[in-house]
Amino acid sequence: MNPTAAEKLGIQPFDAADYLQSDEDCAMYLQACIEQAPDDAALFAKALGDIARAHGMMQLARDTGITREGLYKALGEQGNPTLSTALKVLHALGLRLHIDARPKHA
Repeated sequence: MNPTAAEKLGIQPFDAADYLQSDEDCAMYLQACIEQAPDDAALFAKALGDIARAHGMMQLARDTGITREGLYKALGEQGNPTLSTALKVLHALGLRLHIDARPKHA
């Protein structure tokens, strides 16, 4: 649906950042994205960007030492953050990356 039609109908665009209120919400959202699309790095970056926006990009920029513009670029729709950037952002957001073995398929 084009933006003009949506506006005429009173439909607001969905923004996940509006619903990420707690650390638990953020952790579950990111985990769900990883579980649903484990090979989709763009989805991971987008979800991390949604969480970052929910927390506030200015504070996150201060906490990570990455410019606000750099965060928007790395965590936006076309973003492709380095592992270093993703880890800095996760740490600053109070989240951690947990790795475990995937069950083997018989």
